[in-house]
Amino acid sequence: MTAPDSPVSSSMSTARSAEVMARSRARFPGGVNSPVRAFRGVGGDPIVAARGAGARVWDVDGNAYYDYVLSWGPLVLGHAPPVVLEAVAAAMRDGTSFGMPTEREVQLADLIAARMPHIEMVRFTSSGTEAAMSIARLARAVTGREHLLKFEGCYHGHADSFLVKAGSGVATLGLPDSPGVPEALAKLTLTCAYNDLEAVERIARSVPLAAIMLEPVVGNGGYIEPQPGFIAGLRRIADETGALLVFDEVMTGFRIAWGGAAECFGVTPDLTALGKVIGGGLPVAAYGGARALMERIAPTGPVYQAGTLSGNPLAMAAGIATLGALTREVHDGITTQTAALVQGLRDIAARHGVPFTASHTGSMWGFFFHPGPVHTFEDAKQSEVPLFRRFFHAARRRGVSLAPSAFEAAFMSSAHGPAEIADTLTRLDDALGAAVAERD
Repeated sequence: MTAPDSPVSSSMSTARSAEVMARSRARFPGGVNSPVRAFRGVGGDPIVAARGAGARVWDVDGNAYYDYVLSWGPLVLGHAPPVVLEAVAAAMRDGTSFGMPTEREVQLADLIAARMPHIEMVRFTSSGTEAAMSIARLARAVTGREHLLKFEGCYHGHADSFLVKAGSGVATLGLPDSPGVPEALAKLTLTCAYNDLEAVERIARSVPLAAIMLEPVVGNGGYIEPQPGFIAGLRRIADETGALLVFDEVMTGFRIAWGGAAECFGVTPDLTALGKVIGGGLPVAAYGGARALMERIAPTGPVYQAGTLSGNPLAMAAGIATLGALTREVHDGITTQTAALVQGLRDIAARHGVPFTASHTGSMWGFFFHPGPVHTFEDAKQSEVPLFRRFFHAARRRGVSLAPSAFEAAFMSSAHGPAEIADTLTRLDDALGAAVAERD
């Protein structure tokens, strides 16, 4: 067994994981219930999780890993934090679902609004896809327009309107679009390169847009930061052309700043999608904005959206506990540890003489085997993906779990302290040495 508190090792047992995946492939497409989990971007069999605690996750073979995937972002307090487990257990004793209003819904909405005052009203959903899909419908209803503008490499869930140059698993699998998306609907979604403000201006002044939608920091095309003035420029263009500006903060919300992207960049969106962190590891998402916009949603308005499990009490309890524990001090501490990890990776790459760029915003981070800068998804695709694949597997064999795709962001939690970061860097130094040696 390889455990993070053991000496660096490059061997581990995988027999049980292989057996589980063989059974999975008989029941699920590709053996998984979400495509990127299948490891198609890196090859080999996925890690089959058994349990998690703090900064670590264990697979069914008993191998332990420092985890920087963290359920793709929700676990800002780490795996199985007692404050969340206790809150969920207490809620469960009251009942698992009601299909009725509960006080916990109001409590979580109040916590969100306290950090994001521009979200005056909110509607909970069960997934980020639902939230983004509902925003598209609302934006079209409010503006009377049909076209949406998104950015290449940005992912807003798997609704038909957004599976156009969507990055993430679509890019990993080599599918620029998805079969089954009607051509007529796809034509209503326009795209341009992230950070290309001139292209946005051209499109917005030639086509009446219902919304300009983006990940404020791209996570699904690899970690890509907005250039200075880009997001402010989008706000200006939206105001001048009558489009709504939409921040998809399913990934960035309460990650890149305590108050989200509006606090981080000083730009207020019209509508915001949230997810991941607000559920503390349980399935929940939300969308919200100014009261005048949100009152267009049924039953106060004509724009219909519903969900049997929306506002599920267990998810509300987990979200309340997570946001309550994620104070500014805790958030700042996670950011400090993220900066230490990113700088350590830069130093390691320099020692091994490989092209490399890495950065972070808050506790969201990422890297490319690319000399940089990486400003667009096209830039990201020029990175040395074969080296990433070798590095990924070398890291995995040494007890470090990274996202199984060169086009995904990574995350940090409050459970990753200085000792965990130092040990991680030792392991990744060894892993990169092995990957470079294999390349050479």
